Formats: sequence, C-alpha cells, structure tokens
Amino acid sequence: MKLTLDVNARKHELDIDPRTTLLDALREHLHLTGSKKGCDHGQCGACTVLVDGRRINSCLTLAVMHESEPITTIEGLGNPKQMHPMQRAFVKHDGFQCGYCTPGQICSAVAVLEEIKAGIPSHVSSELTASPKLTADEIRERMSGNICRCAAYPNIVDAILEVAAADAS
Repeated sequence: MKLTLDVNARKHELDIDPRTTLLDALREHLHLTGSKKGCDHGQCGACTVLVDGRRINSCLTLAVMHESEPITTIEGLGNPKQMHPMQRAFVKHDGFQCGYCTPGQICSAVAVLEEIKAGIPSHVSSELTASPKLTADEIRERMSGNICRCAAYPNIVDAILEVAAADAS
C-alpha cells in the first residue's frame, strides 16, 4: 500500500506491505538505522522513537498506523555537528558503552522530561494529582523500559538530570 510518513520533518512516500512495522519502515525503507531492532518484542526499548512527541516502541506498531503523524528518530534530534542537548549530555556523562541501546535511550529520555513537565505520573510518583518531582527514582522508573546490557544506568540518569537542570534555568 502507499502511505506518507512524516519522519524528522520530511515527508516520505512509501509503497510497503501493510504489515510492515514502523521500525522496519524506518530502517529498511528509509535507511534510518539509528533505531535498533533488539528484541523485536517491545521489551528492550532499543527501537524507541517519538511519535507526535510520545515515545513508542517502533517494533510493536505498524507503519500504516502513523501516516501523517510527526515521527522523530535519533537522526531527527541532532547530528554530530549540531547535537540535541540530551545527546551532548549522554556523551559528557558517558551514558553509553557499546552504544546499541543509546538511540532508544536518548529518544526515551527526551520524552521522559516532557512527561514530567506535563505532570504525567509514574508508578513512583508520590501523589497522582500533584506534579511529579524530578528525582533519580522517577527517572529510573520512567526509563525502565529501556535496557542497557552494559549497565550505564547511573550515567544515563546523570545525563537526564543535567538536561533537566539546564531546561529549568
């Protein structure tokens, strides 16, 4: 079927099988290989991208479900010459080791800060009606869907806290 995907602020016309996952459309058809196929079951977070500002596991959704929705991949957040603040913080704090999970971690981290700003509670939020507090526990809970086999978690939390602090000032 023919569909149009709005990826990284560019329209892409595709002719794909309607059963194609968003991850496969990004990697195989658009050659945006930053998002990784880790488990292919939504358990590792390596495929995390932003759809209309919300983080999703792109291996669990079909591309046709996101026609004309703004999709942002790691390539759309920044590049080596003009990095997104979260990308810079991950580099500064060594928030990666092998790097396989890093694109998904960064996309998820960007969305985590937006969720907290929007007042969306998590399982560790102390009050459901109050705005969540930006704490290491809150970040760890929200990032728990993104697995890092190298265990760079403390550095990832530090990177997110730095970006949050910069946003707050």
